[in-house]
Amino acid sequence: MNLWLLLLLMGLITFGLRLSLIAMAGRLEVPPFARRVLRLVPAAVLSAIIFPEVLRPGGELNLSTANLRLLAAVLAALVAWRTRNVVATVVVGMAALWILQAVVR
Repeated sequence: MNLWLLLLLMGLITFGLRLSLIAMAGRLEVPPFARRVLRLVPAAVLSAIIFPEVLRPGGELNLSTANLRLLAAVLAALVAWRTRNVVATVVVGMAALWILQAVVR
């Protein structure tokens, strides 16, 4: 019973925090510096999720050409740089990884 009560309370706290930010969104003026910093948050979070999987598959640093994830990520980075299109970047990166895995293994 304590576990369910804890889960319920944490859910309510999380909901309250998010709702308070949404409710204050129209009334709060965000300074330009904070707005510039907040624009970078999605890229930082995505990098924190992706880089460990690309650079450390299996838990060990692997920067060799045998690291298929690294090769696919480099190709995806080139697509991102040239097109600035998120969907194209993801599609090319995933397709490259799947093709490399199919060819090598």
